[in-house]
Amino acid sequence: MEIDPNTLAAEESYKLLTGIVVPRPIAWVTTMSPAGVVNLAPFSAFTFVSPKPPMLAISVGRKGGRYKDTAYNILSGEEYVVHIADRPLVEPLHLSSIEHPPHVSEVEELGLATTPSHRIKVPRLAAAPIAMECRLRHCIEFGETRSRLLVGEIVAFHFRDGLVQNGKIDTRALNPICRLAGPRYAELGEIINMQPVHQTPKS
Repeated sequence: MEIDPNTLAAEESYKLLTGIVVPRPIAWVTTMSPAGVVNLAPFSAFTFVSPKPPMLAISVGRKGGRYKDTAYNILSGEEYVVHIADRPLVEPLHLSSIEHPPHVSEVEELGLATTPSHRIKVPRLAAAPIAMECRLRHCIEFGETRSRLLVGEIVAFHFRDGLVQNGKIDTRALNPICRLAGPRYAELGEIINMQPVHQTPKS
């Protein structure tokens, strides 16, 4: 079977890509509007792009010709927090994808507790096992849909006690939630351990 991408509408292409690029980590993002409303939304077009300084990228699309509140708030205040959710948080994670008017706080709607961040004004979720305070560094638009790739520098890491062992994350203890296509999520399942690959110097 072959599909010509030029024959696909944006939504059709989106459905295919979100079924191909799986599993995806989820950035659960808190932002603050100019009026002080704390917004919360999940984004699975998400990765890190630099280790020094540590930088994360999330892609925020448009719906009905309008960017999501997250994009507006980040471009306005240039501060946000990226969280990693674990299994107990999958329900509020999913429900936070429901679109509300800008004056409605998803954090309040879901009854989630927050705690002040240390370097930025935007609060972080108290229950999340990992939270990363970020400041916006780059915004790049892509494609006909003008999806915005927002790249932020992590200015503070927060970890639940016991997650970091010898400078590394204990993945089993974290038990992060990943995104599949549609309203489907998954846990890690079996972890396959391989021997480290050592590069042979070229002569």
